[in-house]
Amino acid sequence: MTYRCSVNGQETALEVEREGLRFGGRFLDYADVAALTPMNHRVWIDTLQGRRTEVSMLGFSYDGFWEELSAAFAARNLAALFVEDAHIMTSEGEFETPDGRGRGRIALYADAICILPDSEKVLRLPLCFAGELTVSGYWMTVRMRSGLEISFGKMGYDSQPFFERARKAMAQTKAERARLTAGLPSDPPFTQAGLFRTTQPELFWNAAYGAGCCAVELSAGEDAATYLYRFREPEDVFAARLEEAMEAMGPHREIIFLSERQLAEKPLYRMAVRRCPAVRFLRERSAGRLIHNASHTSRLADFLRDGSGDAENG
Repeated sequence: MTYRCSVNGQETALEVEREGLRFGGRFLDYADVAALTPMNHRVWIDTLQGRRTEVSMLGFSYDGFWEELSAAFAARNLAALFVEDAHIMTSEGEFETPDGRGRGRIALYADAICILPDSEKVLRLPLCFAGELTVSGYWMTVRMRSGLEISFGKMGYDSQPFFERARKAMAQTKAERARLTAGLPSDPPFTQAGLFRTTQPELFWNAAYGAGCCAVELSAGEDAATYLYRFREPEDVFAARLEEAMEAMGPHREIIFLSERQLAEKPLYRMAVRRCPAVRFLRERSAGRLIHNASHTSRLADFLRDGSGDAENG
């Protein structure tokens, strides 16, 4: 919908689009938005670059504009989190994260809980990595395998149904993932195997380890390649973060090897990296990739033996 309004004091037409806002000959991509704040019939839009845009003079269109903008931003955040599994329910509630407290949409999917404030501080909590879900009054706390704790609640009549469905979804996701991963192949030198998303059992990965290094094979496409990493963490710590990053990206394998320049040209992937610590962790340890050709086996062996090897970084 097109809104007649004032943007930073200038009268203009503003359109809320799927990927951003268009006004005054300018397009503001949601990938560049840090936060949306409604206040006194104005909407403040803060960007990652530190700029603030004021939208005002909306008149009777204010409520409709805010609802459409907030919903479009939430939908784009969900796309950046690669949320593709079955939706169960969404409610409005309060939440508490390591960054503080807030209020926003809280959505339950078959494989995850998503916390969706009107900012970039969104979270996708994969239920397969949840250690436990506990309920105290109108609050539920999710304790993740990594140690992260997120609490949310005060969703009115939605609270109890949400908690019950979340527990059921977690049990089903864990059971299905355990069943599927038990049958994954892992031929030497690969010793670790995992899924991307539980609903896509045909898409899996294998990892092989050397001293402070790891090689990962993905089955997510026709163009086969081996992705190389060097790390200083204990191997079990890296292995756990690797599993989290692979689950987070789903089949979108480009996100782990695109250069910063290439990433800047793909706003959705740029949003995804910014919103997922596990993917950033993996990208920061990248040592290139090996294309499958006649010398692949020997170069892989060299890399795993001493961290050497002629990796392609393009």
